[in-house]
Amino acid sequence: MTTRSNSILRELVASGVPVTGSYLASLRQVSSRTIREDIKGLQTTLQSHGAEIEAIKGKGYQLKIIDNDKFRAYVKEYLQPAAPDSQALPSLPEERVSYLIQRLLLASSFIKLDELANEMFVSRSTVQNDLKKVREILKEYNIALERTANDGLHLQGSEMQMRFCIAEYIFDRQNEQPRHDQSLPFLHLSEQERKSIWNTILRQIKIQHISLSDIALHNLFNHILIAYQRIQDEYYVSMYHAEFDELIQKREYQVAKNIVEEINKTWQVSFPQEEIAYITLHLLGTRLFDNEDGTVETVRNSLDTDTYDMVTFLLAHIDKELHLKLQNDQELIVALALHLQPAISRFRYNMNVRNPMLADIKANYPLAFEAGVVAGIALEEHYDIRIDENEIGYLALHIGAALERSKMETTPARCLIVCASGRGSAQLLYYRLQAKFGRRLHIQGTTEYYRLREMNFDHIDVIISSVPIYDDLPVPVLQVNTILSETDLRTIEGFISREPAVRTYLRESLVFLHQPFSTTRQILTFFERELSARHLIDDGFLDSVLERENVASTAFGNLVAIPHPVTPKTEETFLAFCTLDKPVRWGERPVQLVCLLNVKKDSTEDLQEMYELLGRVIEQPKLIQRLLKAETAEGFLQLLASS
Repeated sequence: MTTRSNSILRELVASGVPVTGSYLASLRQVSSRTIREDIKGLQTTLQSHGAEIEAIKGKGYQLKIIDNDKFRAYVKEYLQPAAPDSQALPSLPEERVSYLIQRLLLASSFIKLDELANEMFVSRSTVQNDLKKVREILKEYNIALERTANDGLHLQGSEMQMRFCIAEYIFDRQNEQPRHDQSLPFLHLSEQERKSIWNTILRQIKIQHISLSDIALHNLFNHILIAYQRIQDEYYVSMYHAEFDELIQKREYQVAKNIVEEINKTWQVSFPQEEIAYITLHLLGTRLFDNEDGTVETVRNSLDTDTYDMVTFLLAHIDKELHLKLQNDQELIVALALHLQPAISRFRYNMNVRNPMLADIKANYPLAFEAGVVAGIALEEHYDIRIDENEIGYLALHIGAALERSKMETTPARCLIVCASGRGSAQLLYYRLQAKFGRRLHIQGTTEYYRLREMNFDHIDVIISSVPIYDDLPVPVLQVNTILSETDLRTIEGFISREPAVRTYLRESLVFLHQPFSTTRQILTFFERELSARHLIDDGFLDSVLERENVASTAFGNLVAIPHPVTPKTEETFLAFCTLDKPVRWGERPVQLVCLLNVKKDSTEDLQEMYELLGRVIEQPKLIQRLLKAETAEGFLQLLASS
């Protein structure tokens, strides 16, 4: 199955309702004719796997499942992420960019442009165009792509930055569940070596009473494997003396040293001191805290004053901008402080961190993400550093958990939550479930996957897990997304929605349909002109909107973008909408529906319901299709208000 056909099937499975060919074409940025051909191919494939695609006149395509068991088996086999060492030919631009980065990182000598073009079956000009994006990405790691007329292409950068990039672009970017037996590209290690290193790490973190999330453990394992292999290939990290002297004073240095000494004894690989310091960096950049499972008061008393003061400063900043009233939430203060302690180490050493839940966080928790943006800006100003979307997403996890906690009105009712992504996402799941189901669930606690076998199931009726669990357990397992979707909530027994009170923010005069714009700048300039004509904005509005885009793209997926000023700029709160004849590129995503969000200066309004409405719109492809087809402002707003 091609990548495009795979994505079409995913869209049909996720939707559950008819999806138009034009919508699918917009998402993949191909013609409707191409989609029709893809659908024909899919139809042929699915007929022998328990399903078919039904074409409904005037509505689009809908997946019809005939044999549920047969189709589920097919989905499990073909809709799972490809193996890390998969040799599938890249076809989409982003796939080619990823492929080029991998080739360049692993190359032991210069690579010719024609060689890359032949490998991907594309033209030289296509490769040259893809390399522009490659250069942009590598620049984030301080790695330069050098080209010489005779020799070809090669990379220039520090060994540490090379390793950060290898961890991001060569290791499996989809599988967040740590495994010692997975096949890893470029590593020449045997399964016995990998298993031995994995067990060494587990043993040492247990001896040292260190608590790591599954993802943190997975990342630490990956980086030690990279170091192990690169040392064997005679590539070593280097550090300034001041950095090295500071790291060897850390408690984590001794933990790293213990891990390395055990590996050295078993496999006779010599890790220099600077390599031990490199592993220390990764321990510092994970969630390390002895009392993480203690009471809020116990953990609070263990925090250093600077971190605590920074968190209270961030929450004051958020309350000033968004009026979420979270400043006295002690659990949130502790959670953010625990997150910031290792995060600050990542900021200082320019360590990359990837957030696999970023798209879901932006789509399902737009208000929490916006609060994360506000916190990120404050952190940047305080530490004179750059905070990227991934880090903002992790801050938003904790804020989202606090927002869910604030909705709780009843005592929770028996389940165990398994989450691989750490305390923030586990707490988000915890409070989301409490808020939605109340007394119907009694949540006994949360745990990581690798600790599951240690649990006592005597008082547990069900496990709700964000990762696949293949173990034979004495209780049923419900697998859900970390960011719970409507389907997940129905699976756990229904979904309770609230009718948003946002009609006061909607105006027919601020709905602009079927516009011909082709760039983000044109759209935002148009909004500025229209709002200025209505005396709704002052000078500097457009600059503030563009400043917000520079922090993190406001394209949330499913063809929707929600731009807004970095700080409130208007005298009243309102929404303005624009639909486009054709999708435009908005950051990394195609966008065809733009909602300009304007919040009143010094507003004390509770905007959470408005953000929830926008979040629900983003989640509903069918609704987006209908909004894009709307011919009148009145019809557009009626569709929106009924979502």
